[in-house]
Amino acid sequence: MQSLIFNNASQQTAERFTTQGAHMLRVGLQDGDDVVARAGSMVAFEGIVEFDGEYQSQRQHHSQLMTGEVLPLMRCFGQGTVYLANLAQHVHVLDVDHEGLTVDSSYVLAMDAHLHWDVVSVESQHGIPGVGAYNILISGQGKVAITTSGSPLVLRVTPQQLCSVDADAVVAWSSSLRVQMQAQTSSKSIWRRRGGTGEGWELNFMGDGHVVVQPSELLPPQQTSFGQRLQFQQGAGPGLGQGGAWGPR
Repeated sequence: MQSLIFNNASQQTAERFTTQGAHMLRVGLQDGDDVVARAGSMVAFEGIVEFDGEYQSQRQHHSQLMTGEVLPLMRCFGQGTVYLANLAQHVHVLDVDHEGLTVDSSYVLAMDAHLHWDVVSVESQHGIPGVGAYNILISGQGKVAITTSGSPLVLRVTPQQLCSVDADAVVAWSSSLRVQMQAQTSSKSIWRRRGGTGEGWELNFMGDGHVVVQPSELLPPQQTSFGQRLQFQQGAGPGLGQGGAWGPR
């Protein structure tokens, strides 16, 4: 049998996290060197690999329940190779160190099991964390794989040059950056997209770090084959809603 499809054979490498094409992640596993991945994201594996639900601390469980920023994870362990993907989105591998990574939970595909994560609030322009959106803060030293809809843009932020991005397009940023919401409009209009422009809220980033923006303002994938749509994603409370709206959805 001959076909160009055989050009897509597994790429052997000694690296633990590597992309397999643009839309798939390849992770090498050894005993005691586990990886946690988005539940349901396994598309193939080689060797002796097992999967189990990832334990979450009471704090993590409570914060997800209260904020709706849910990160369903499974633990992959054993000896072999596991291939992960989520709705054919583009996959990117990042090295996380002391800088830390703030990312929307919908874009987390996998990470080293020893990394720590928790839910954090993105402060609103009013400085009231209780009405801000929520993201995942990943800290420690290791590798994280995130997904984007299309090839992303990575913006460098320095003390001399801040940047502003659409709140619906931003995927992740360095945790060291300061974030501020902005809507250049009157208070009367802040509950809807600014009249006629199609633009809603922006996030301003200041400090020293990087911002990852995807070429899409559509809803991120809400789930994989993991199961039902998460009810929190359409939460009734105030928050940073997809579509640029700020407020009840």
